[in-house]
Amino acid sequence: MKDETPARAKSAAPQPDPFLDTSGDSEEPAFSWLTPAGKGDAGTEAEGTSTAEGPSVGSSRVSSQADTHGPGSTTNPQAESRAGRKAAEAAAEPSGGAAPTEAAAASETVPPSDSDGSTGHGSSPVFKEPLPTSALHVRPPEEEVARRNAERESAANAKPVAPRVMQVLLAIFFPVVLLVLAVRAVTSPLFLWVEYNRPGFPGDGYGFSTDDRMTYGSYAVDYLTNWAGPRYLGDLVHRSGDKLFKDGEVSHMADVKAVILSTFGAGALLLLLGLIAVLYLRKRSRGGVRRGLFAGSIVTLVLILGLGTLAVLGWQQFFTEFHRIFFADGSWTFSLDDTLIRLFPGQFWIDAGLVIAGLVLLTALVTLVLTWPTRRRRGLLREEPAAEGQA
Repeated sequence: MKDETPARAKSAAPQPDPFLDTSGDSEEPAFSWLTPAGKGDAGTEAEGTSTAEGPSVGSSRVSSQADTHGPGSTTNPQAESRAGRKAAEAAAEPSGGAAPTEAAAASETVPPSDSDGSTGHGSSPVFKEPLPTSALHVRPPEEEVARRNAERESAANAKPVAPRVMQVLLAIFFPVVLLVLAVRAVTSPLFLWVEYNRPGFPGDGYGFSTDDRMTYGSYAVDYLTNWAGPRYLGDLVHRSGDKLFKDGEVSHMADVKAVILSTFGAGALLLLLGLIAVLYLRKRSRGGVRRGLFAGSIVTLVLILGLGTLAVLGWQQFFTEFHRIFFADGSWTFSLDDTLIRLFPGQFWIDAGLVIAGLVLLTALVTLVLTWPTRRRRGLLREEPAAEGQA
């Protein structure tokens, strides 16, 4: 098989490749667009100067550029432009300014700003703005530091006022409530029965038997705690038909009833307030109930020991001064044959005072023991807030 494709005629001289033809290239460097802006500005100014001075200057500049950026040149245009900028900034620095090395270092990190505020490579001096946190390095005076530390510690150690107030109120209410409860235990038929039937209790020299005392005495005690009027005692008669209680005795029992009911009412109110304080302290103050009851038990012991000492040193004087506080003079003195004296002789009031003091003293001692601030309780109170803070 024969290939009949016509062959092209071979030319004597080789034809130039249109893609490799360099006859129309200029003498400008191939990567002149990579030259920094400062270099371009300098080149523009040089070209303007060469135009004004004549063609000789321009041709010399072109030749120098061709030599510098020619194919065989090894000089880096980036380094040359950086060196030119450093030289220009060093020349622009005043005589009393910073050292050239400092200016050069600043020019590398902080670019100078032109007159219009834009960042460029002009010959304006470098402006260093102080750090925004430089004021933090200024330490206040020692007195101010000490004052701030003291205020911080006092604020950290300060405790709320309301729990402390509740603890004080609980400590004040505790002995009063105990005293009222002890009085209520004495003004009861049970105490009358124990007194009239105990060995050694003096009998009535005017004819009252133990059963008579228990019956008439129960009327008197019930009158102190009910809401009946004076007729509750005034209409009672003896077997002989005479009035059991004289008018003076009925009047005094009415006064005693007013004092007893007022005392019981105040005790109930204080008991309610004490329960509110206990509930508040259980939620707001860890260990507040224990501290309040502990302080209240101490106050109770002091009061009972003081009053007991006065009663032991002079019971008759103590009894008289106690009646003078609540009753008018002459309204509480009676003869030995009056019903009140026959039902409630002097020994009865001594026993009643001992029972009241014993009940209050025993309750206060038990409360003191149960609320004593032992090491274990103090340690638990310290560990629990720390555990809450870590959680």
